[in-house]
Parts: sequence; C-alpha cells; structure tokens
Amino acid sequence: MLISSSFFLFNYRFLCFAGLVSCFFCLCLYLSLGFVMYPRLMCSSTDIQTRSPLQRKNSRENLDRFIPNRSAMDMDYAHYMLTEGRKGKEKPAVWSSPSSEPYQKLLADTFNITAGRRILAFKNKPPAFVNPIPQELFSSFHQPKIVKRRRYIPQSPERTLDAPELVDDFYLNLLDWGSSNVLAIALGDTVYLWDASNRSTSELVTVNSEDGPVASISWAPDGCHIAIGLSNSDIQIWDCNSNLRHVRTLRGGHQLRVNSLAWNNHVLTTGGMDAKIINNDVRVREHVVETYRGHHQEVCGLKWSVSGQQLASGGNDNLLFIWDRSMTSSNSPTQWLHRFENHRAAVKALAWCPFQSSLLASGGGGGDMCIKFWNSHTGSCLNSVNTGSQVCALLWNKHESELLSSHGFTENQLILWKYPSMVKMSKLTGHTSRVLFMTQSPNGYTVATAAGDETLRFWNVFGDPEVAKPASKANPEPFAHVSRIR
Repeated sequence: MLISSSFFLFNYRFLCFAGLVSCFFCLCLYLSLGFVMYPRLMCSSTDIQTRSPLQRKNSRENLDRFIPNRSAMDMDYAHYMLTEGRKGKEKPAVWSSPSSEPYQKLLADTFNITAGRRILAFKNKPPAFVNPIPQELFSSFHQPKIVKRRRYIPQSPERTLDAPELVDDFYLNLLDWGSSNVLAIALGDTVYLWDASNRSTSELVTVNSEDGPVASISWAPDGCHIAIGLSNSDIQIWDCNSNLRHVRTLRGGHQLRVNSLAWNNHVLTTGGMDAKIINNDVRVREHVVETYRGHHQEVCGLKWSVSGQQLASGGNDNLLFIWDRSMTSSNSPTQWLHRFENHRAAVKALAWCPFQSSLLASGGGGGDMCIKFWNSHTGSCLNSVNTGSQVCALLWNKHESELLSSHGFTENQLILWKYPSMVKMSKLTGHTSRVLFMTQSPNGYTVATAAGDETLRFWNVFGDPEVAKPASKANPEPFAHVSRIR
C-alpha cells in the first residue's frame, strides 16, 4: 500500500514537470512567430520612409492563392500603403463630383437645359426632321434600281398551218428555217417553202416515189441554197434565189437514206442510216473529203459548233460523239475527240450554246428522257435533267440564257428552261402528237414546230423583236390563224 501511493505521487510530479516544459516551448514558439509576423516592430520609422511604392518586391515562386506563404509577403510595402501611402493624396476637386451643385450648373448651361426640364421627355412629340442635304442632290447620287420586267410568254401559238403527209419518224429532220427568213418543210415526197416576210407558200421540188420520201433538209448559211437528203442515199442541192434551180446531186457517199444534214461554210456534213458521217465539199467534183466512223447504227443528229471546229453527232446506238477537225487530218488512232455512252436511248436532239462555245446540250429518246450538258473541251458531263418524256429537239435562246425542248409521249409539250438552274419557266401545249421537229427564226424570237399531228405551229416563246408591229385589220377574217400549205 505504501509502495503504490509513492508510485502515484511520482507520476503526478512527472506530469507537472512535463506540462511546464510544454508551456515553455509553446511560449517560445509564439514569440518567434510574432517576430516573423510583425518585423516592423524591430525597425525604425526612417526605414519605412526610404522605400518607394514602386519598389515592391517581386516573387516568381509558384504559389497557391488559397494557402498563404509568409515568405512571399512584402510586409514593408503593405505597411507603407496602410500608413504613408494615402497621405500624399489631395482632396478630390469639387468639379469632379457629378452631385455637386457647380457641376450640375455647368452641365445645364452646356446642354441648354432649363431648370425643372429633363433631358428625356415623353410628353411631347419630337420635332420634324429637316434634311440638311437637298433632295435633288441626294437623288443624283442614288439612282433607283431598274427592275427588269418579267417577260410574258404566250401559251398558245401565234399561227398554225396545216402540214399533211408529214412523216411521223423520230429519226428524220424535215424542218429548217434559213437566214433569208424562208422556212422549208418536207411533206412526203415534196419540199415546200414558206416565206415569213409575206407569208406566201411555194413548192420547191417533188422527188420520184422511188427516191423518196424526203429524209432531211438543211439551209446553207447564205440562205440561198438548200440541201435535201433522200431515202435512196442521194443529196440534192437547190438554189432558191430568184428562180428555183437544181444545182447538183451528191452520190456515192452513203448506201442508205440520208436523214441528218449540217452545214459548215462550204462543207456539207451528212449522216446516214449506214452509220457513216461524211464531209462533202460542194465546190469540187470529188465532194467526199472526210469520213467519220464511230457509230454502229443510224446517225439521226448532226450539229456543228459556232466556231465550226467541232461536230456533235448522235445516233440510234445511244452514242454521242464530238469530232474535232484538227484530229481528223492527223494520224490519230481514234478520229473522235469524245465518246459518250451516258444516254440510254437514241440521241437526236443536239444544240450548241450560242454564248458559251464549249457547251453542248443533248437529249435522249423515250428510254432516256434526259437532257445532258457537256463541256466539249474536258469531256465532262456538267448536268443531267430528267424531263419525264421523250426529248425530240433542243433550241437555245439567242438573247437570254434559256433552253427550249420539244417532247413526245406522253404530253407532247414544249418546255422552256432557265439555264443553268434548269427551272421550268413555261410549258406550252397544243400539239396532239409528239413534237418531232423544231427550228428557229433568223432573229431568234419565233420558234416553229412540226408534229405527228400534221400541224406546223409558230410560237413567240423567246419574246418579240423590238420593232413596231403592223396594225391589225379592223375586221379580221374568221379563223385567219389557220391555213393550209396546199
């Protein structure tokens, strides 16, 4: 019992001694932290005045803004800003205070504001605006924009003529309008001329039944001579100037009917049912100068480009060729420049663009029904549009960026397209059978169409020429717009 009480007494004294030692160390630690926290207590006031605010210490240590690091603190700069930094600042001027009375008075005098009047008042209407610039001077600099009036497209033909015995054959070319304003049409074995200037009709020639019917006709660029392709493979050339005269007959080039013709100055290009394309120089006795071979079936479409350098040909073999005259004279392995197989039906409708020499439009038959646009330089297909019906003929507008197409089954219509968007501008109906043939007047405004319904119709689809029209008769004859060629 004595031993246990002395043991507890010893432990009590030891714990008291340890507590005193701990308190001593805590006091020393507190004093050391106090001297670090407030070093200015150990410095004189003269040291504070010698440092400028611009001499703030810079620390480039990577510090955390949420955990203070006293070694990075500039206590001298902080003490200076708290005690001496604000002594040099003067009292702000009375003019800088917006609430001061002198400031308000000066502001009112500057902006001419009377007492009790607000700057923004909603009670009275604003004064009328007076334009400091005269209206005459303003209008001279800003001219009103001229809006082009939309062209009116008549939906009915201007004139209708009866065309009996017109052969209803997709592969023939029986209508053409010459530069002398005379239209030629083949009806069976006979070729008729219709003069658009005086609206008179005359018969050019009637071929023998053994040589007919007429398969193709085409005016020469001079508007005086016309070529006639026959079913017996002959080509007749006629002079239609003052007296109708047979000039010559081209023989020996083809073995079957000649159903496509195209002039290039003095060279007459012919395409036949024997799949051959022949260039004939009409000035010389031996007229065959070049022969193009590429088609496997009947050639039904021929068109020379505006420059006369390239020839487009389409056939019943669904092929489209572009021939270049420079390649035909060279010893190249292939005579054609481009060969296209994109159409899925016979290619008869061909048209070179008058304002872009390398642009060619082609149309396919009933199994294709597409209009395709080609770049003759690169050989690329620029666009293809499905028309929904057989494409029989194509014509470009000479005055606007437009394309006219004639169609067969099922609507037998004409469609005017805006190029290059190919938006339908108008659809013209009236023919009751497929519109096989289409040609354009010399001035480019009137279009003539011939169809299997044995009618010839004239349309003002491309506008009216800018000339004064003759005055109409006071009492027009009934049904004057319908007449017969014979």
